[in-house]
Amino acid sequence: MDRVGCATGLAWTESGGEIIFVETTRMMGAERLILTGYLGEIMKESAQATLSYIRSHTEQLGLAADFFQGRDIHVHVPSVAIPKDGPSAGMTIAVALTSLLKDIPCPRDTAMTGEVTLSGRSLPVGGIREKLLAAKTAGIKTIIFPAKNQAEISAMDDSLKQGIKIFTAGELDDVIRQVLG
Repeated sequence: MDRVGCATGLAWTESGGEIIFVETTRMMGAERLILTGYLGEIMKESAQATLSYIRSHTEQLGLAADFFQGRDIHVHVPSVAIPKDGPSAGMTIAVALTSLLKDIPCPRDTAMTGEVTLSGRSLPVGGIREKLLAAKTAGIKTIIFPAKNQAEISAMDDSLKQGIKIFTAGELDDVIRQVLG
């Protein structure tokens, strides 16, 4: 079921590609970003960077400038046995937060991976083949990768990509439009 504030991501671990879910919520509070789950430092930094991007681009995202005032935002990546770390969840976190703040559900069969900068650029990530295989196994229908991973995606055997729509994006705005409309 599609849910507001929940986005599907792709991660690379020592055992291969993996599907992750990023869940977000907000409540009255002291303007804190709360991060929980089995997250490493780089993933925590990605969450803070994506929130800063959203806060500095409220107008272009169609959000109230004071959306964070008097509120806490909680980002949770449900824990499984393998710790999560790395910058590639930035895109997923940004989409989950935007979904929450705009009250638009994320399609559960769409997954993404990509590092996001403070200016909203989507940077390339590793483990593309493994992430694609994990997505296929999980029944994902659409994947969004960073545009700078396009050459690697194009070089993959077509049989690996069969049955999945693959989009690439160089900017976070493009990802948000693709996923949330």
